[in-house]
Amino acid sequence: MAVPEPIHEVVAVQSRGLIALPAALRRKYQLDQAGAQVELIERSDGVIELRPLVAVPVTQAWFWDAQWQDRELAVEVHLEHERVQVHEDAAAFERHLDSLEQQ
Repeated sequence: MAVPEPIHEVVAVQSRGLIALPAALRRKYQLDQAGAQVELIERSDGVIELRPLVAVPVTQAWFWDAQWQDRELAVEVHLEHERVQVHEDAAAFERHLDSLEQQ
């Protein structure tokens, strides 16, 4: 999988200090959603950094998907009702899976 080129653009500072982030950048970091925030950091070397602040980092968003959360809840129910099986090791788990396929 090719690594996308980082975005490098010049943006104009509008009246009252407003800037518009490029659409591709807003989509990439989910800054196009209502209430999205960025952190502004002024470094001692004169560089101004903008960092996206998201409730869930993009790399972990899969976990918070509705379908995944439904499955997490289902597992909690199984644990609560002790409908689980513990295996000594991976080989025992594989044997158990094989036995299920034969049923």
